[in-house]
Amino acid sequence: MRITTAAAFQKSVSNLQERQRKLQDAQEHIGAQKRVLRASDDPVAAARAERARGQIASSDAQQRSLQASRNAMTQAESTLGNAGELLTEAYTALMSAGNGAFDDANRATVAQTLQNLRDQLLVLANREDGSGNYIFGGQGASTPPFMMDGAGKVSFKGDRGEQATAGAEALPLTLDGAAAWVNAADGNGFFKTTTPNSTTAYSDGGRVTDPKTFFNQTSPPPDYKVQFSSAGGALTYTVLKNGAAMADATDKPWAGGSTAKAVEFDGMSFSIGGLPTDGDVFEVRLSQPRHNVFETLDKAIQELRTPGRTSAQLSQTVQDGLAGVSRSSDVLSALRSRVGEALVHIDQAEDRNGTAKLQAQTVRSEAEDLDPMAALADMQLQSTNYDIALKTYSMVQKLSIFNHIG
Repeated sequence: MRITTAAAFQKSVSNLQERQRKLQDAQEHIGAQKRVLRASDDPVAAARAERARGQIASSDAQQRSLQASRNAMTQAESTLGNAGELLTEAYTALMSAGNGAFDDANRATVAQTLQNLRDQLLVLANREDGSGNYIFGGQGASTPPFMMDGAGKVSFKGDRGEQATAGAEALPLTLDGAAAWVNAADGNGFFKTTTPNSTTAYSDGGRVTDPKTFFNQTSPPPDYKVQFSSAGGALTYTVLKNGAAMADATDKPWAGGSTAKAVEFDGMSFSIGGLPTDGDVFEVRLSQPRHNVFETLDKAIQELRTPGRTSAQLSQTVQDGLAGVSRSSDVLSALRSRVGEALVHIDQAEDRNGTAKLQAQTVRSEAEDLDPMAALADMQLQSTNYDIALKTYSMVQKLSIFNHIG
């Protein structure tokens, strides 16, 4: 085979260019501190690194969701704590309203205190989380979720439910404001007592004394009435269940005096105080999701501002107010506990997410990161090869016949 001078030149130039390319490639990898810059460098490692980067991006997105939930729940926990403090103040104010030495002016002052506390509670119920969302906005609300309606009552204007983060671990971003503030189980959470017609007697909130009997109620839920009657100077009462007298609670004698006395039936007990009279009726029904903390306070405020009410009526106002505030405190306290559990869940989710991200970063690093010592050795080798190629090319250049023509 004939080897021409032009062929020798071309081969030397190609070799020189290839050595230069490899040297530049080694320098590029060292500059980027990456062993794999392109898929062609190592297809398998590049695929592993790409999957790891996807996991890292997913972990970053999950962390943003977790942080959003943490911010919202931290605000919610603080808000519920503030609400609990206001309800404690309202409870104390209502207790003072039962002072027998108070006159109408004193009770009006208590009413104003309750009004101020009620207005502060409304501000808390409409609090934002700092990101433009309402903490108690439910499924979402572009305006404050609690507004006054045409009747002057506070009602929930959002959508029931809660917003949650996307992903495998759904964590709350908002809370169901209706369940927290205006649609909790009323009464004591199990049953509710009312006194529709008495001006001389009152009842407390009651309690469950026999859970087995109470929770064995038939369907539909029964209604009860404790009905007082007087015959021959003797005051008796009868308990009616769905309109029919209960066999063991018919014409039972009522001891005289104003000391509160308990009435018990079907696992329930509530106390009647004051002086019941002929025709007085006390109604009892199972709790329904109707408890509205604002209505509780509004009712107490209105009644405390009304002059000339009897001692029994004032006692009923205080008892109803205390029972309602206590019920609201229980509901908000339970919700605060659930928020606390959500914050613990967020901590645990962040730990898991951080571990997953660290594992993905390790996989990516192993797949594409550079070994500095190996890279420097390779660059030194490529530099030496380039120098050899350059010298070879310079020697080939001198083989031209024109260099020997004198």
